[in-house]
Amino acid sequence: MSFNIMQKLTLQCLKADQPLITTIRNASKKTGGSTRNKKGHARPKHRGWRVQDGHYVSEGTLLATQLTTRFHPGLNVGFGRNGTLFAMEHGKVYVTCEPIEPNWDHSWVQKNYAGRHDQTIYKKFFNVVPEKQHQRFRLVEEI
Repeated sequence: MSFNIMQKLTLQCLKADQPLITTIRNASKKTGGSTRNKKGHARPKHRGWRVQDGHYVSEGTLLATQLTTRFHPGLNVGFGRNGTLFAMEHGKVYVTCEPIEPNWDHSWVQKNYAGRHDQTIYKKFFNVVPEKQHQRFRLVEEI
């Protein structure tokens, strides 16, 4: 085609009722508004007691999970690196509340127990007592 024919065609297209370029809108999702507290929320950790007082457990059973030291290991109870308490033997779980004697020279103890020098401080201890005792107890009179 020659250049004159092309000019005539474009002039006819421009004079037509239809625009030269038509836009087609495809289906799309509308933009949502901003939401608060959306990112960075991990699932809950469900920390706390796993076994109640008086239940029987097997070796290696988790007794409690904790972020800070709320519960302390007692008889036949291990203390994991992340603060988890676990049973080291088969037996019955006893949770006791016992007095502690903190090291008052330690800076952490001074900060957390400030003003409690004259008070008795109690902590919860998890103990696992084996079902079969070792029968190696001595009477006080024999010693």
